Order: sequence, then C-alpha cells, then structure tokens
Amino acid sequence: MTILAQSIARAFPANSLQINLVRHLLLLALAGLFVALLRASYGLDLSWGFF
Repeated sequence: MTILAQSIARAFPANSLQINLVRHLLLLALAGLFVALLRASYGLDLSWGFF
C-alpha cells in the first residue's frame, strides 16, 4: 500500500489544488475498484484447490 501511495505522489509532484483534486479522485476510484473486486469475489471458493 505504501508503494502505491509513493508512486501516486511521484506521478503528481506539484502542490496545486487541481493536482490534489485529481489525486483524491484517483484514490477514490481505486478504492471503489477494490471494493467492487471484494464484492465480486464474495461467496467464491478462493482456496488453493480452486487454482
């Protein structure tokens, strides 16, 4: 998680309001994608035998 945060910080190094807004929107979209993936995998058998 730290690596992801550092890569985002390097991608948007400026300290302007517009860049901060884009960064927060990107983080919100990534969080939404993560939650969607968790919801999609709910109830699936993800044990070692499945793979």
